[in-house]
Amino acid sequence: MDIYLKLFEVLFPVFFIVGIGYYLGKKNPKLDTSFITNFAANIGSPAMVFYAVTTTGITFNIFVEYFWYSVIAIFGFAITGVIFLKFLNKDIVTELPPFILPNTGNMGLPICLFAYGSQGLGIAATISSLVILFHFTLGVFLASKKLDLNLLFKSPPFYAIIISVLFLYYEIEVPVFLINTTMMLTYAAIFLILMSLGIALTRFKVFSFKSALISSIARVIIGPIIGFAIIKTFDLSGFAAGVLLIQCSMPSAVLTYLVGSLYSSKKVVDSVASMIVVSTVMSFVTVPITVFFALKYFY
Repeated sequence: MDIYLKLFEVLFPVFFIVGIGYYLGKKNPKLDTSFITNFAANIGSPAMVFYAVTTTGITFNIFVEYFWYSVIAIFGFAITGVIFLKFLNKDIVTELPPFILPNTGNMGLPICLFAYGSQGLGIAATISSLVILFHFTLGVFLASKKLDLNLLFKSPPFYAIIISVLFLYYEIEVPVFLINTTMMLTYAAIFLILMSLGIALTRFKVFSFKSALISSIARVIIGPIIGFAIIKTFDLSGFAAGVLLIQCSMPSAVLTYLVGSLYSSKKVVDSVASMIVVSTVMSFVTVPITVFFALKYFY
C-alpha cells in the first residue's frame, strides 16, 4: 500500500499543474505564454540545471557516467525512430527529433524530484542537460538538415551546463546566496513549464492519429524498454537507475515542435505536433506504470 501512496504523491502534483495549464488554455485560447517561454529558456532552465547539478550531492564522475548512459539511450531512441519512420514511409531526418528527444525537462525533472528527492533531481538534470544540448545541435541539424552551432552558443542553458560541470570538477562549494536564488528560480520554472505544457496541449492538433499513435509507441513504450536494457547491461541499481528509467519513459518534448516550426515544412511540423500530443496523453498511463516499477525495484 505504501508504494501506491508514494506513486500518488509523485504524480499528482505534476498532473495537477499540467491540468491547471490545460484548463487555462481552454478558458482563454489567446493566453500569451511568451513570458513563460522566455523565462524558461533564458532564466529558469539555466538556474534549474545549475541548482540540480551542483547542490544535490552528485559528483563529477557520476555526472559523466550518466551523461554517457544518456548518449547510449538517445542512440537507441534514434535507431528505433529510424525503424518506425521507415515503416511509416516518412522523412527519416526531419521527423526524427520527437523520437530521440524526450520531455526530460518539463515532466521528467519534477517527477524524478518527487520520486527520489534532491539526489534524483541531480541525476535527472544530468540526463536533461544532454537533451538540452541535443535540442540546439542535433535537433536543429535534423529539422533544418544543416548544423548551426551559433544557436548553441546563444543558449543560456549551454553556459549553465559548462559552469555546473566546472563546479563539480573542481569541487567548488556553491555560495549560499546562489543556492537560495537558483532554488527559487528552479521551483518557479518547474511550475511555469508544467503549466505551459498543459496550455500547449490545447493548441496542438492531431493531424494523423494512427500515424501519431504508432510513433508514440516508440517514444513512451519502447523508450523505457531501452532504459531498462541499459540498466541491465551496465548492472545499474539504486535511485540513479530508477531516474534513468523514468527519464527514458517521457513523451516527446514540446521544444521539438518549436525548433521544427522554425526550420521544417508544415507537413513535418504537423506530424511532430501530433506525436507530442498523442505521446503526452499516452504518458498519463505509461509513466505511472514506469514510476511504479522504478519505485519498487530501484530505490
